[in-house]
Amino acid sequence: MKGIMKGLGVTFKSMTQKKITYAYPDVPLKMPDRFRGIQYFDPEKCIVCNQCARVCPTECITLTGKANPDPEKKGKVIDTYDINFEICILCDLCTEVCPTEAIVMTNNFELSSYSRDDLFKNMQWLSQNTQNIRQENNSAMPKGGAKKDV
Repeated sequence: MKGIMKGLGVTFKSMTQKKITYAYPDVPLKMPDRFRGIQYFDPEKCIVCNQCARVCPTECITLTGKANPDPEKKGKVIDTYDINFEICILCDLCTEVCPTEAIVMTNNFELSSYSRDDLFKNMQWLSQNTQNIRQENNSAMPKGGAKKDV
């Protein structure tokens, strides 16, 4: 009998508390500044060092480059940069090792789709992913991008 009364007490106590719900699809959630979401990629900054692809624990990054066609300029030119978000764990290691900050994390997390093929993102899609870039990475935005005021 004592156990039933204790259980009913917990039930009645939780019934009187204020309910917490979110109107998520209609009102976007405000994520914390250090939230690790989908990456933003700036191909103009990339020097094709392959450090991001080498450090990735799931090997979901594919990066290829070719020699610069301009003989006066040294280095490589990026050819392809792809991320398979089907296996990406958003660990932030690729952004930590990038010497030019060509790849930075955003607060964007909405990748849901009906097809697994839609989770394979290329360089064009990643360079257009300019919404919700974290505040400490605002300097990584291109000049024409939708830069947030800090």
